[in-house]
Amino acid sequence: MKKKMKHDQGFLDDQGRFPETTKIKKRPSPRSCYDDDDEGSCHEKKKRKRKKATRYQQYPTDLPIKFRKRITALGGSDVALVIHKCLFKTDVSSGHNRLSIPLNQIQQTFLTPQVTEMLNSVSGNNNQKRCSEMEVMLIEPSLHRDTISLRKWEMKKASGSSTSMYVLVGKWNSVAWRNALREDETMQLWSFRINSKLCFALVKRRARSCCFLF
Repeated sequence: MKKKMKHDQGFLDDQGRFPETTKIKKRPSPRSCYDDDDEGSCHEKKKRKRKKATRYQQYPTDLPIKFRKRITALGGSDVALVIHKCLFKTDVSSGHNRLSIPLNQIQQTFLTPQVTEMLNSVSGNNNQKRCSEMEVMLIEPSLHRDTISLRKWEMKKASGSSTSMYVLVGKWNSVAWRNALREDETMQLWSFRINSKLCFALVKRRARSCCFLF
């Protein structure tokens, strides 16, 4: 039996001929998803992701009509949103008797420079320091009117630092009881003026559910 002879391009068969090579047909590459076809569609296109609906809570940013009517009837003007907040446990605790108004959450300036300076002052000696305060009228969520005191407090933290806030004190427990205020309830405090005198309106807020597609 004759040995096969090597050749640069392959091996010879028994008869000294090069064996026929079989050509491998290349498979056609899949059509690009961006090529147009006769049917106007592409089977290789990826399925589009379905849009997801996301719900979130949105709160009104305008003063309710019944409060606007009451303020107008009292001759009030310069209505402005002071703060939008959820009530903390300390806001409804009878032992604390105050509504906190953190300075870093205040929406708009509601004090004149003169009143700001007055509330920053402290009276008394080192043993009995007393924060300055001013009496203001408050329209409650029930539309009941009463007077309450506005002060500025410096709250010390466990870390040693302190944070500043305004507080409504004095008759706050009565306000919370009359209006059945609860922890985590959303409130808005609005300011207005009657003959340049500062007043407040406290409003309960309920969220409106909104839906957006992403």
